[in-house]
Amino acid sequence: MSRLTILAAALIALALPALAGPIVNAPAGSLEGKTDGDIRVFEGIPYAAPPVGAARWTPPQPAASWTGVRPATSFGAACVQPVGGPPSIYTDPPAKMSEDCLYLNVWTPAAAKKAPVIVWIHGGALLGGYSHEALYDGRPWAKRGVVVVTINYRLGVLGWLAHPELSAESPDHISGNYGLLDEIAALQWVKRNIAAFGGDPANVTVAGESAGGLSVLYLMASPPARGLFAKAIAESAYMVSMPELKTEKFGAPSAEAAGAALAVKLGKTSLAELRAMDPKTLTLMAALSGYGPQGTVDGKTLTQMVDTFDAGQQAHVPLLIGFNAGEIHSLRALAPKPPASAADYEATIRAHYGDLADAFLKLYPSSNLEESITATTRDALYGWTAARAATKQTAIGERAYVYLFDHSYPAADDKGMHAFHGSELPFVFGTTDRTPPNWPKPPADATTAALSDAMVGYWTSFAATGRPTAAGAPAWPLWTAAGAYMHFTDTPHAEPSLMPGMYELQEAVVCRRRAAGTVGWNWNVGLWAPAAPAKVKGCG
Repeated sequence: MSRLTILAAALIALALPALAGPIVNAPAGSLEGKTDGDIRVFEGIPYAAPPVGAARWTPPQPAASWTGVRPATSFGAACVQPVGGPPSIYTDPPAKMSEDCLYLNVWTPAAAKKAPVIVWIHGGALLGGYSHEALYDGRPWAKRGVVVVTINYRLGVLGWLAHPELSAESPDHISGNYGLLDEIAALQWVKRNIAAFGGDPANVTVAGESAGGLSVLYLMASPPARGLFAKAIAESAYMVSMPELKTEKFGAPSAEAAGAALAVKLGKTSLAELRAMDPKTLTLMAALSGYGPQGTVDGKTLTQMVDTFDAGQQAHVPLLIGFNAGEIHSLRALAPKPPASAADYEATIRAHYGDLADAFLKLYPSSNLEESITATTRDALYGWTAARAATKQTAIGERAYVYLFDHSYPAADDKGMHAFHGSELPFVFGTTDRTPPNWPKPPADATTAALSDAMVGYWTSFAATGRPTAAGAPAWPLWTAAGAYMHFTDTPHAEPSLMPGMYELQEAVVCRRRAAGTVGWNWNVGLWAPAAPAKVKGCG
């Protein structure tokens, strides 16, 4: 080929437009994504209008429409959250954050048609996290034929504040739960638009871990979320007591009173002054003032979750739920330090638990104080929740599957964090090579690869059929009265009974606290427990 021919070809190439990425014509508008092998990726899609200015602390509104083709080739900003402070294994700050953050991302197989859909809700204590963390890369799931959607939702004080002035301006006279309303808006967007991406709007699984798992339970309990999903996956979720909107209960102030008290701490006398604050400053100051975001019992969006599940009024969908053996190994602030001696431990437990002390000490003996103390908090938050939610789904005739993630590896064991909170995530997503900077790195070996392959298979097959299966792996038993579950160690294996006596003890404690009405239930257990209320008929 002559130099002249080569030059002419180069000039022609420069004159041609760049090859376009894949284009989807959805009801929301036309979107151009990008191609990653046989996966199409669409990033930074707005599902609701920016909740800024006067729209701060209002329910999400529809996103503005657009003409032409909108690029969807870069992630949107994370929602505003505190940054800085001592680093942890979870530290992975977003590149950018803004109140304009209600975006979602879609990974879809190129040939998808009526494919199952997973909508993933990130964790972070309702205070941090974002939809495009490297751990949540949707490609491995999409390669199994699933359309994957990851979402942002408002965090911290911007997502969960209740306040008398906010309730007064609401047509329903309620406030709070804005982050949950964002999640519902994202699911509504999925219902309207996901078919254009090859997904089946009638086969949506809502899934999440930690605060994302809590969000899954909120969605199961929330009437406005009915019909928006067909299955649910909750990893390390916690069915803790929730504040009432206007009434002090279970030892907690009303959500409105807590919001008003926060305003005083921030030196603000009106809602207008709160709305005028810089969002990053507001979020950080609220967190430093002790504001803890959580769902509010407002009678419309949420009722007390334990009551909802007891009444069988939660979403009637198959459920996959579980927790990790070492949850509190990386959340040590949620458990007290060991006392001076085993005798001190036993004396405190007997004083706090009364007639339940023998059952408690059988499960959490003084022979290994550190492990018993962390296991107590693990079970009160995560183990009891998994068993309870599975039991309540079974009671309404739905399938429920429970797991215990008990796998570890040298980098985690060296830090004393066997099967720590969130450690299942890279195995579930198939992203063991994409963990946060300070995360104990799983080894790139055959055990890691095989376990991750099985877990990806179980999770994606559950999304497709409502039954978790994996090639070459054991059958996952249905949850039963005996507590059958899947135990993930170096390999998955089915077990007949999950921690005998654990659920019964925790349920008795919560039942008595509910009956008394003056004590909440969360991590205030074991050495931190108040005196157990007297035995109540029907409470064990």
